[in-house]
Amino acid sequence: MTQTQLYLISPLDVGGDFPGRLERALAAGARRHGDLVTAFQFRVKNVDQHEAARLAAPLQAICAAHDVAFIVNDSVALAKRLQADGVHLGQDDGSPKEARAALGREAQIGVTCHASRHLAMEAGEAGADYVAFGAFFPSATKDKGPDAERPLPELLSWWTQLFEIPCVAIGGITPENCRPLVEAGADFLAVSHAVWGGDEVAAIEAFARAMRG
Repeated sequence: MTQTQLYLISPLDVGGDFPGRLERALAAGARRHGDLVTAFQFRVKNVDQHEAARLAAPLQAICAAHDVAFIVNDSVALAKRLQADGVHLGQDDGSPKEARAALGREAQIGVTCHASRHLAMEAGEAGADYVAFGAFFPSATKDKGPDAERPLPELLSWWTQLFEIPCVAIGGITPENCRPLVEAGADFLAVSHAVWGGDEVAAIEAFARAMRG
């Protein structure tokens, strides 16, 4: 079984001192375990593409320097403009097939599948490179409200036993609650507030201890 890795999701505000914070987080991940952090998702809302590209530039360079995949949230057009490593699609953001046609064979295309086995199988058949399940816990970043169905860790186990496409666990994941998701076979843990809501280096180190022991 492959070791679970971290997939960092940006806060909505990536200006100011955020590039320095990202650099520190990726450096901490490399220090703790060379491959702890494997991807970073650029997630901004309500800014035009020109401003998004300006904000993305330093973050994309930092990711490239650390050999961390730079994934754009929601927008195939922005991912193409930035020549990003990939795009993450919500259920309303178009199909993996369309994204593949726009971004090429090498792009990493992920799809949000909530708690649905059916959506995940559809995404896999449409050519997704990974599927994301969640929110596993209450989340300020990736939640559909209190009425949304919460997946259980068993969903990850079911997926990894049947399919080779990697799965991402998302939603309210912290160093304190992540262990059952790791043990269930999550290939990646997608985390945001647990890292950026406090000291990012301490958070990365706490995740490393919880995930790898």
